[in-house]
Amino acid sequence: MRIGFIAMSGVRAWDAELLALGLSMPGFVERKEVIAQLPSLGLLTLAGLTPASDDLSYHEIFDYSQQPPPDDDFDLVAISSFTAQIEDAYRLADHYRSLGVRVVLGGLHVSSLPDEALAHADAIIVGEAEEVWPQLLHDARTDTLRPIYRPTRPWSLADSPIPRFELLDPDKYNRITIQTSRGCPWKCDFCASSILIAPHYETKPVPNVLAEIRRIKSIWNRPFIEFADDNTFVNKAYSKSLMRALIPEGLRFFTETDVSFGDDLELIALARDAGCKQVLIGLESPVASGLNGMELHSNWKLKQLDRYQRAIDRIQSAGITVNGCFILGLDGHTPAVFDAVVEFVKQSGLYEVQVTVQTPFPGTPLYNRLQREGRLFTDRFWEKCTLFDQTHHPTGMTSAELRAGLIQVSQSLYNESATHQRRERFFEQLRPRQIT
Repeated sequence: MRIGFIAMSGVRAWDAELLALGLSMPGFVERKEVIAQLPSLGLLTLAGLTPASDDLSYHEIFDYSQQPPPDDDFDLVAISSFTAQIEDAYRLADHYRSLGVRVVLGGLHVSSLPDEALAHADAIIVGEAEEVWPQLLHDARTDTLRPIYRPTRPWSLADSPIPRFELLDPDKYNRITIQTSRGCPWKCDFCASSILIAPHYETKPVPNVLAEIRRIKSIWNRPFIEFADDNTFVNKAYSKSLMRALIPEGLRFFTETDVSFGDDLELIALARDAGCKQVLIGLESPVASGLNGMELHSNWKLKQLDRYQRAIDRIQSAGITVNGCFILGLDGHTPAVFDAVVEFVKQSGLYEVQVTVQTPFPGTPLYNRLQREGRLFTDRFWEKCTLFDQTHHPTGMTSAELRAGLIQVSQSLYNESATHQRRERFFEQLRPRQIT
């Protein structure tokens, strides 16, 4: 079969003023460009589960209104999309189906709203896709496709194939993704990934990770790796084993984790030696009111608030930069949070910062709660699930105040002077000091 794997790539702010600001705010636009340049690891993994006898190709569509779909004569198309681009994904799926091409949709959004997605596909995958993909391919060959495919068990990462990285154009990507773990134990109410797709935290065997890295290195001369994990360093024993194995590989990598990374000096040193250049940590709020009740089963992040500064100092003093993420408009926030975020970033010495607004993605406990409370502007707002656009009524402030606050904080933190000061402070921390 001729199979096309198509990723709807990139996230853009819907609000025109925010988009215009993004063009002049280095921190804002840099992160957007990085997201746009990450290939779909999920699709490449499914390609790795596809027989070599099939004719495969990988494509990305950033803006469907301006970019024509690949016109290959496909027998089957698998489409992956962020929620913010799911409407374009549906239009693309409808286009192929009108040509007689069978379409498969999967991912977080599809798993959240299977009935909605099924109206635009010949088949959908609800949940983890790896187990059901071989059966789906068999059914496609025999013209017996079922409308819905659901896994019967949690997928073991030990069984994951090496993704088909060779389908990518080596000159097109500045970062390549691999997955070392799946899921996160903290279960924040705004996170769909660890609730819908990977409810159990699992790690990939270290030899498997090494095999994927070496495949990447056979294609890219000096690749920059991004771990596509929800929380890389939460399992300290596994992480130390993985970092020790990575040290001889000469990597440079970025990953996401939680603030407990700062508790383990040995792990920090190992990560530095293994090539970790930056960790993204969801600090979420510099004030306790925003953290209270965020997680489904505990108030873990609230309990860590007074340790934020120590963690940042420990990690950055080892030469690993911290990208601290904050969410504006959390329940419990008032307009005072805007100045609090700016002040925390300045005082903490964070190298980088990412500021978003609370976004209720479909399928999350947050979405369901806000819907029950009548706080959503409308039940369907998928194109505004960008992390920057307004979707609901916050508490403690008006929607207009939240929007103005996002602009205020962004202008304060992403201007050239503020960015330069953060960089200088980080490098000053690393300079050897003369003993007198």
